[in-house]
Amino acid sequence: MIEEPSIVKCPCCHNVSQAAIIYEHHDLPIHSCLLVSTRDEALDFPTGDLRLAFCRTCGFIWNIEFQPELMRYSASYEETQVFSERFRTFQTGLLERWIDRYDLRNRQVVEIGCGKGDFLLELCERGENSGVGIDPSYRSDRHDGQPDAVTFLPELYDDKHVELGCNFIACRHTLEHIADPRRFVEMVRRQAGESGNAVVGFELPDIERILAEQAFWDLYYEHCSNFSLGSLARLFRSLGFEILDLHRDYDGQYLVLEARPTNDTNPRRHSAEEPVEELARLVTGFRQQIQERQYQWQTFVREHHLAGRRIALWGSGSKAVAFLNRFGFRAEVSAVVDVNPHKHGKFLAVSGHEILSPTQLQTVQPDIVIAMNPIYQEEIGADLRRLGLDVELVSL
Repeated sequence: MIEEPSIVKCPCCHNVSQAAIIYEHHDLPIHSCLLVSTRDEALDFPTGDLRLAFCRTCGFIWNIEFQPELMRYSASYEETQVFSERFRTFQTGLLERWIDRYDLRNRQVVEIGCGKGDFLLELCERGENSGVGIDPSYRSDRHDGQPDAVTFLPELYDDKHVELGCNFIACRHTLEHIADPRRFVEMVRRQAGESGNAVVGFELPDIERILAEQAFWDLYYEHCSNFSLGSLARLFRSLGFEILDLHRDYDGQYLVLEARPTNDTNPRRHSAEEPVEELARLVTGFRQQIQERQYQWQTFVREHHLAGRRIALWGSGSKAVAFLNRFGFRAEVSAVVDVNPHKHGKFLAVSGHEILSPTQLQTVQPDIVIAMNPIYQEEIGADLRRLGLDVELVSL
């Protein structure tokens, strides 16, 4: 049983208590999507400790060992998923829904954590909006003919951006990287309020699914802040937001919150918020079952390797990095492939695996392919058939 920690202060509700430690992983790469060009650089990649604490007051789960000063987001950070048709369909559906629901036509939009800018550019194109994207990983060479109505700021969001006027603030897959989520959302609240009650739309991973599935491959060092529907809504309501919509999407993997500033000192609870007690039961189940889940996958890979079968991972993102480094897999996995051409020829942090293109699997000739995300299994299966590969395809 993992020991209880010292008294800690929750970064979300600021409650001071003895929060439960629910998961530990030492020497985990501090970044999962930062590309490196040589195997030696990958093998020497900096690491940190993951020690997740659960706040029994608000349900927030965070890494108490996280050191934000280690983070080095830059143009070398490769988070983009748009090379998957399945993901592009989801992204377009989300932005079209936001356009229709909040009349985002000929409006001003700000996206915090815009990555390479794909979402913001499509949102502005389809709604004829003007936009500002903020992200240190933005690269101007990814898009030809960038419209004059869209500006990108390759930097971290901070107080100076609060002055940017807008009608809508989008923030997707960013809050989980923020060590002080309360201060971050406070800045967003000021910006939304000063812009005349701009609507905000947040999207981020769902910790409830991770707990329920014991998905240790979805727990990363840089994801220092982990939310459920309830803990996310409680944070926003406590900072003066009215929750307009709150739900799961993308096969239950993502949380989506839409909100706007309110002067109500006690905004009403949204019906989708789970009570902290319900989340606590998931935490208990996770702690009881996580070792068995890890044993199953460790045994699966090592037994097939010992039997002479070649295993490939499809997907070189954070899931693959966490999976490989949880068990120290090196030779046990013959190849790691990705559909993103910008990753090909780069190397995975710490494990040192080179990232291959799907066509290179024809040379590797794997016996088993593990899809790092089950939502892509059908898409991966179709790609494998096009490559003429008859393999066993399984998913995490």
